[in-house]
Amino acid sequence: MGAYPDALLPKHSVRYDGAMLSVYHADSGQGLPKHSHQHAHLTVCHAGSIKVSNERRSLVMTKDTQPVNLVANEWHEIEALEDGTVFVNVFTVGKD
Repeated sequence: MGAYPDALLPKHSVRYDGAMLSVYHADSGQGLPKHSHQHAHLTVCHAGSIKVSNERRSLVMTKDTQPVNLVANEWHEIEALEDGTVFVNVFTVGKD
């Protein structure tokens, strides 16, 4: 992802077999502000809850929610709704 001045930084970033996994640990109100990029990515919530929004809808995700694909070139934002939230973004390296 690009440089977003108010964005939460990943706790861990791992490249594996052509993919980048960015693991975020967030407290309520933290996250990734409105942005877009040239690659799609998958978002998974592992603990706590997040609100994922784009121009069409908002979705609250927990560890029980199916991972969500965020399409390329469309703005989106991710906000932690509670302290101790963990979410992961997965995308193909070199797509941005």
